[in-house]
Amino acid sequence: MVSNPVHGLPFLPGTSFKDSMKTAFHRSQTLGYRNGYAIVRHPTVGIGGDRLQFNQLSQAELDELASKAPVLTYGQPKQAPPADFIPAHVAFDKKVLKFDAYFQEDVPVSTEEQYRIRQVNIYYYLEDDSMSVIEPVVENSGILQGKLIKRQRLAKNDRGDHYHWKDLNRGINITIYGKTFRVVDCDQFTQVFLESQGIELNPPEKMALDPYTELRKQPLRKYVTPSDFDQLKQFLTFDKQVLRFYAIWDDTDSMYGECRTYIIHYYLMDDTVEIREVHERNDGRDPFPLLMNRQRMPKVLVENAKNFPQCVLEISDQEVLEWYTAKDFIVGKSLTILGRSFFIYDCDPFTRRYYKEKFGITDLPRIDVSKREPPPVKQELPPYNGFGLVEDSAQNCFALIPKAPKKDVIKMLVNDNKVLRYLAVLESPIPEDKDRRFVFSYFLATDMISIFEPPVRNSGIIGGKYLGRTKVVKPYSTVDNPVYYGPSDFFIGAVIEVFGHRFIILDTDEYVLKYMESNAAQYSPEALASIQNHVRKREAPAPEAERFAFTSFHWLHIQSLLKGSCVNIPTVSFLFYNSIYI
Repeated sequence: MVSNPVHGLPFLPGTSFKDSMKTAFHRSQTLGYRNGYAIVRHPTVGIGGDRLQFNQLSQAELDELASKAPVLTYGQPKQAPPADFIPAHVAFDKKVLKFDAYFQEDVPVSTEEQYRIRQVNIYYYLEDDSMSVIEPVVENSGILQGKLIKRQRLAKNDRGDHYHWKDLNRGINITIYGKTFRVVDCDQFTQVFLESQGIELNPPEKMALDPYTELRKQPLRKYVTPSDFDQLKQFLTFDKQVLRFYAIWDDTDSMYGECRTYIIHYYLMDDTVEIREVHERNDGRDPFPLLMNRQRMPKVLVENAKNFPQCVLEISDQEVLEWYTAKDFIVGKSLTILGRSFFIYDCDPFTRRYYKEKFGITDLPRIDVSKREPPPVKQELPPYNGFGLVEDSAQNCFALIPKAPKKDVIKMLVNDNKVLRYLAVLESPIPEDKDRRFVFSYFLATDMISIFEPPVRNSGIIGGKYLGRTKVVKPYSTVDNPVYYGPSDFFIGAVIEVFGHRFIILDTDEYVLKYMESNAAQYSPEALASIQNHVRKREAPAPEAERFAFTSFHWLHIQSLLKGSCVNIPTVSFLFYNSIYI
């Protein structure tokens, strides 16, 4: 229970009395709601309804307590570190103050002017307190202008003091190396910088003008009647105005001639002409810039000037009736200069604008003179000379070092060692050739044909290889598109023409019959019928001559099979022939 002390008595036991009338000892509510939001309320009474004692300190005492540091608890406060030092050459790097000024220069040797006003710019570099004075260059002034005083620290007086940016202002005079400069104005950056440093700037002044320059701007008095043509007026009016034309010189009619591109410059200030060469990359020519140096070009010469030595002496107005002028250079027309015919096909925009204003010519379109590519030349193979195959001969035309024609590898692998053999007779009006027999070997892997003639004793004809492996062209086929004999062209009764010799197929071996049976789609009905008739005749008894021809053909087949074996071929042949006649 809290007791209220009596005023004037210490707050000790026995000196305080409780209020027996108090019945409420609850704490005040510190949380309430307003407009649906919870708010905190500071209590004004304590437990039992006694009013709380508020702070009776003044505002000054409260501020002192708030700023008082707990020295005994945390010790003396530490001072904040000083700001980083930035040197002047870093802080003021590329910061320059610019002042507009002028100075007066005496002209003692001229009767038209006594003094001259020269306008300059004074630059003050903040990084090292250096200064420079630069005079803007005026075209055709005749005065050495530019940098009057190079960048350096300039002395202000004889005591060795130097100019500082605090010494500069508008509307003041500064003396540098004996010359007095009047500062009239400054730029925006200089004005902002000086005002930020607390310097009060003077109002700007007007830049002084040079009286002689202003006098030159006034029109001159004319005491004589001007002529129609004034060279000085032409020079001043058309100075640095050049007409540019693009032209070509076509010399393809002469031997080793070509079509070359040039640029023609026509100078309006003195009516001179210059022709420049246009070089392309890797054109094989020396990089000379000019074909013709700048000079006046005669258009029409006098009759007596045809024999004038132009290569030694310069042509004057006495030898020329008419010179080339700007109206002679028109886009789309040709003109002859020093014996060469130049065709003008284009010009620049300034030239078009000049012709429109001067001569009223508005239509100056660009002419296309690009080289048209010739039509592609059809590559034709030379006629076949009869040596080797057509494919092998054509490889000499495709590459400098000929390569073998590509082969069908899959066909060679599938048909390897597959040979079709036929017995044939030569169709010839010579009686000695009627009894000659030939063996045709058709190689399926390469579509080549070889012909072998069996030797016959006491026939007077040397047998052996009649034709090596080669492709045989069918008769009546063109050289450009040759058609070779295939397996379907060989059947009994077929006529095979080999390089002008006609052969008739008489018989085949057993492998050919099996091949034709398995590949019947490749053969014509005539070929299949001939084989059927041949099989029927073979089953019937054959005469002695046909029996001998058949056995001879099969003996050749056996002989070719025994070439790689160790059996004695003459012995087998002896037994074979004896068995025939027994």
